[in-house]
Amino acid sequence: MSAAKKRRPKEPVKIRQAPFVVILIFTVLGLIGIATGEPQRVLEQAIRVCLSCIGIG
Repeated sequence: MSAAKKRRPKEPVKIRQAPFVVILIFTVLGLIGIATGEPQRVLEQAIRVCLSCIGIG
């Protein structure tokens, strides 16, 4: 048999845990930010900056 035809037993797939931990941390931090009202504050500041760029505010 040639080397190309030999089959090795499949090794179990190792699942990396670090990406799931990072996603979990960012999700928790995002939910905390939403709970404290940060999106509204960011939107207010963005509107203020845009209006000042146009020369209205």
